[in-house]
Amino acid sequence: MSLPTPPAAPKRPTTTEQLGRTRTDDYAWMKDDNWQQVLRDPKALRADVREHLEAENAYTKAVLAGTEALQAQLFAEMKGRIKEDDSSVPSPDGPWEYYVRYDVGAEHPIHARRPRQGGAEQVLIDETKLAAGKAYFHVGATSHSPDHALFAWAADTQGSEYYEIRVKDLASDEEIAAPIESAYGDFCFSPDSQWIFWIWRDENARPSKVLRRPARGGDDVLVYEEHDEGMFLGVGVTSDDSHVVIHVGNQETTELWLVPAADPTAVPVVAEPRRLGVKYSLDHWTDRWVIRTNDDGAVDFKLCVSQADVPAKATWRDWVAHAPGRYITGFAAYAGHLVRAERVDALDRLVVMDRAGGEHTIAFDEEAYALHLEDGFEYETTLTRFVYQSPTTPRQWFDYDMASRERTLRKTQEVPSGHDPALYVARRLQATAPDGAQVPITLLMRKDVAMDGAAPVLLYGYGSYGHAMEPSFSIRNLSLVDRGWIWATAHIRGGSDKGWGWFLDGRKEKKPNTFTDFIACAEHLIAAGYATNGRIAAYGGSAGGMLMGAVANLRPDLWGAIIAAVPFVDVLNTMSDTSLPLTPPEWPEWGNPLADPAAYDLIASYSPYDQVAARAYPPVLATGGLSDPRVTYWEPAKWVARLRDHTTGDAPILLKINMEAGHGGASGRFDFLKEIALDYAFAIWAIDKGWKQA
Repeated sequence: MSLPTPPAAPKRPTTTEQLGRTRTDDYAWMKDDNWQQVLRDPKALRADVREHLEAENAYTKAVLAGTEALQAQLFAEMKGRIKEDDSSVPSPDGPWEYYVRYDVGAEHPIHARRPRQGGAEQVLIDETKLAAGKAYFHVGATSHSPDHALFAWAADTQGSEYYEIRVKDLASDEEIAAPIESAYGDFCFSPDSQWIFWIWRDENARPSKVLRRPARGGDDVLVYEEHDEGMFLGVGVTSDDSHVVIHVGNQETTELWLVPAADPTAVPVVAEPRRLGVKYSLDHWTDRWVIRTNDDGAVDFKLCVSQADVPAKATWRDWVAHAPGRYITGFAAYAGHLVRAERVDALDRLVVMDRAGGEHTIAFDEEAYALHLEDGFEYETTLTRFVYQSPTTPRQWFDYDMASRERTLRKTQEVPSGHDPALYVARRLQATAPDGAQVPITLLMRKDVAMDGAAPVLLYGYGSYGHAMEPSFSIRNLSLVDRGWIWATAHIRGGSDKGWGWFLDGRKEKKPNTFTDFIACAEHLIAAGYATNGRIAAYGGSAGGMLMGAVANLRPDLWGAIIAAVPFVDVLNTMSDTSLPLTPPEWPEWGNPLADPAAYDLIASYSPYDQVAARAYPPVLATGGLSDPRVTYWEPAKWVARLRDHTTGDAPILLKINMEAGHGGASGRFDFLKEIALDYAFAIWAIDKGWKQA
């Protein structure tokens, strides 16, 4: 029995001339010119494109029909590790404590509160009820007003990341006024509870304006407008409730604007004007500003303080000096203490500082672990909360008294179907990159796995935007590990796993380091006896999907399978299309091929879609979302068509587009697991050469 015949994507060549260079794209037609409308209404998709995507979905379903029982089993295992009636540790704020909980079987949570001293629960919103009848529903942000009278939430019903912000009066349990539409999923109440600051998304899905609306309804007033299409916007409130902060920035440059809480209708004032390459964040610590910045060559960031009303650079004084290799990732301010988060050699630690100048460190002893602060509502407290986890250890929530140093375990993640950490081992390896850099690899495996290279390996990577791959606990990965797989995470350049310099060494002209680091990790696993050439499944999503496409082109022989989730693979065309939401903001990451010939040539040299050539590609599964504004559906669709056209082998190349979701996939906590189960079943099927037995 042979595999079904894949859909034949017609070629309709489109030629583009740019900076004296010419390229031809046979599959440009897959991009619906009306894509903005498709984001808001997927039914608007052009008929021929829809027909092709549905044919691709049908083909993938047919090819993987023999894995449906395995998919169901994987899904049942993963679901069985989730406590269905789970709830968060309540977070206190004044007379109330706020939390999130799930009902058994519910895809979405309930947001609730109860009196701090005990009493009946009050449901704020029930997402399951709000999601009824909708194919997709995602709440991106929630907030109660500081006076506890109102509750607001931002919901996306398409996966397009256009949100509606709704406000409920908690006394009447009724929504008030009309919803805020075409919003970015970020907003905040003013400290006096009278206003909502929110962000408007324009017709190209870019955040471009900050507006202010009376919290109980009324007209919007423009607070700030950003004219640089390369900048993102955010809004928030300082820890001591003294200011509303407007955040303007991209991957390499920041500018913050301040609105005093005492006068929330005041015109915002810039803290420190933007300077190319300078990033900073700030918070107000009762009587001074604390600034985290990479200014003055502080590659891995330092902390400064300022006692000026407006903390311009001239008023900054170094407080925690820059130390190369110690990456200060952030901080949290409380009335009497400040906690800074640091990362050294891909391991996290927390340092508690007091106003008298003393400090002490919170750290753990496992070989690989993740440690991070949780946001709280209260400023006048000695308690902070952090979460500890490792590849073998489920999440643990601790309340930590910064004054007494007492550590209280508030919750341990329950795994209803059972989990014995003693059965597993986590290891930290170091691979040597072609230029000599040491690239960490975190492994998770069962202790009884033989070190003879026979075990299949899943190698996961990302390597972009400075996002670190934390060695965290995953109920999903256990389904492979319990089948004798080794799960490996590559902490490659482009992430900040070893500091901000680790990120800088994997962006723009140094982007190829990301790809060669990942290949070096695979080769090290083979040399060290953990893996065998051709029995490694490579896995990555979004910008990590670009990584998948690049390593498929560079070393197709290494991989027994490639899973590229919402993959950013059409880099040159996307970075040349200024109408797309993320193109101008992404130029600092990749370069601008519209204005810079060197950037054009560099991107063209690694762009997965452009570098597809006549070679024997391994089995590939590419996934996407029709309403995705970040990595548009046509990127994986075009890539798959071109791979099929060029491959010299017979391995299947599959595409699965979720026609009712965006970048994050299905919105429900269980529905999402079905997509992961598909990925894992494909990996098992491909490594076991199921496609050769079809």
